[in-house]
Amino acid sequence: MTQDNNRALSDVLDQLEDSISGDHIVIGEVVDQLGRRSFASLMLVFTLISSSPASAIPGITAAVAVIVFMLIVQMIAGRDSVWLPGFITHRKMSSTALCKGIGWLRKPVRFIERFLRPRLTFLFHRPWIWLPLVLILCLTLFMPFMEIVPTSGSIASAVIALFAAGLLTRDGVLVIISFVVLLGLPVAIWQFGFAG
Repeated sequence: MTQDNNRALSDVLDQLEDSISGDHIVIGEVVDQLGRRSFASLMLVFTLISSSPASAIPGITAAVAVIVFMLIVQMIAGRDSVWLPGFITHRKMSSTALCKGIGWLRKPVRFIERFLRPRLTFLFHRPWIWLPLVLILCLTLFMPFMEIVPTSGSIASAVIALFAAGLLTRDGVLVIISFVVLLGLPVAIWQFGFAG
């Protein structure tokens, strides 16, 4: 595996960091920086944000849920490029909170990258890819309500981030792991959300 593949996830964080300027960053700028054809990169970035300390920003989980929902729908429909409505692309995020989130994510992302490589790539073709896509689509419908339960939105976002990382690096094993975790998500939310 090449060094570029080794750094696939870190490269996405680098691109996100490069898009930050001023006190706030507009979501449309993030989309343009990562590229409107990179569904996996966009899904990874926004779910990582929602999994990090930046998730403390009010409404961020709901906003990420809407973005991921729209990405998934467009992937299922077979679109070549991403389209997001103005009320999403014009939304702003605090640059300070975003930088803090990126810094927090660097270490776990570097750790995960060491184990990723292209494998079980048949899972990224139809009809196999439809099952996790549909399940994630259903999950996004509940994510806005998860802001009521502490940490639950971050857990849901982390599961989707695992899938997006697998999609980006063509690692079918990571997709399977995300699928298994997704099926156990209700139990995890109960344990860490309510019991915590």
